[in-house]
Amino acid sequence: MKTRIRHRLAANAFAVALLTAGAAAAKSPRAPLPAAYVEECGSCHVAFPGRMLDAPSWSAVIGGLERHFGVDASVDPKTLEPIRAYLASSARSHPTTTTGGAPSLRITETRWFRHEHDEVPARLWADPHAVKPSDCAACHRSAAEGSYSERSLRLPTKGEGK
Repeated sequence: MKTRIRHRLAANAFAVALLTAGAAAAKSPRAPLPAAYVEECGSCHVAFPGRMLDAPSWSAVIGGLERHFGVDASVDPKTLEPIRAYLASSARSHPTTTTGGAPSLRITETRWFRHEHDEVPARLWADPHAVKPSDCAACHRSAAEGSYSERSLRLPTKGEGK
């Protein structure tokens, strides 16, 4: 009887571990990005992984596509739905709101982005020929695949911009 209970407990623990791993994979840096998202958003910039903003911020970004940082990035509703679903399901659980409480529209202005990039020499971003902080692929060589690992990091040299 005790052996049967131990086996059942072990099986339940294994099932919970599998479910947890599946949920973590959805937010994994290596989880593939949806094709519609890469095609639509990635045609102008790196298709940023959903984990870079919280759900209210992504909702605000999607809600303003007709005036997306000075460009009309409107998408038809049928194409937008899987993009919206992906961003909602993979969004950060920690808020990325601005200091005033409004949703963040710029990843580079979030507290966690500034924290993650506090070691980047200021001269890199101050150089008039330098890449912009929003150009992730300039330093993160695997950004297009959704990986921002420090293993693929290469800081540009002074004056090396786009």
